[in-house]
Amino acid sequence: MRIAILSDTHGLLRPAVAEQLKTADVILHGGDVNRQSVVEEMQQYAPLYVVRGNNDKAWAEDIPHDLTVTLEGVTFYMVHNKKELPADLDGVDVVVFGHSHKYVQEEKDGILWLNPGSCGPRRFHQEITMIMAEIEDGKIRVEKIVVPHEVK
Repeated sequence: MRIAILSDTHGLLRPAVAEQLKTADVILHGGDVNRQSVVEEMQQYAPLYVVRGNNDKAWAEDIPHDLTVTLEGVTFYMVHNKKELPADLDGVDVVVFGHSHKYVQEEKDGILWLNPGSCGPRRFHQEITMIMAEIEDGKIRVEKIVVPHEVK
């Protein structure tokens, strides 16, 4: 199973990101989508699991604050701001979060922590990033994708 993991699109679904989404079996979005139209576009490519970010206002009231999803034996816990994680992550294999716009991929206490960074509008001089992951035989393999910044 191929999984696209992204966050902090802030109303912009870049063409290079959409091309990655087209290759995914599932999409996980860590919040701050900012527009219903972006949700609808992502849903055209693959089943979408999304959590509400701090910038997702009234339009997003039906989007959950946090979400747990199991894909091919791997359990993901999703929340926009990792400061809002529950104390008990028992049974969770991967935590997906966003908010900081900074890419994180680290394993701590048997849990893989992933912040795909931001692939929306560029902030400061940060990289524009997302993750493509593969699950095979109950194991996850993660690849950082750096999206080129098109200057117009």
